[in-house]
Amino acid sequence: MTPALAEWMPKSVLLLRDYDRHKFLSDLIAGLPLGWWRFPGDGFAISSGVPPQAGLYCAIVTGFIISALGGSKTQIGGPTGAFVVVVAGIIAKYGMDGLLTCTMMAGVLLVLLG
Repeated sequence: MTPALAEWMPKSVLLLRDYDRHKFLSDLIAGLPLGWWRFPGDGFAISSGVPPQAGLYCAIVTGFIISALGGSKTQIGGPTGAFVVVVAGIIAKYGMDGLLTCTMMAGVLLVLLG
């Protein structure tokens, strides 16, 4: 792989080169409490005014995307309680369609600014 290509590869892809059983077990042990911590996504969903399934789906999808495209082997991502107020306000004013539109717009801005 050329250095220019390696610069653009997600860190998770580069770290898989020397991934072994010991690192897998370490990741598994670290992932158990993190997986348990994801359950409050249901509570965030309910307090935002959407069904609990939305929180669970969001935790699964965002967890996978953050893991696959994350920039560091020590970086984590997860739901933040502060966003409940923002999400609830968007849903109250614009409904679920407005929330999805805002989410897509925020994603595009993050990609462009990243």
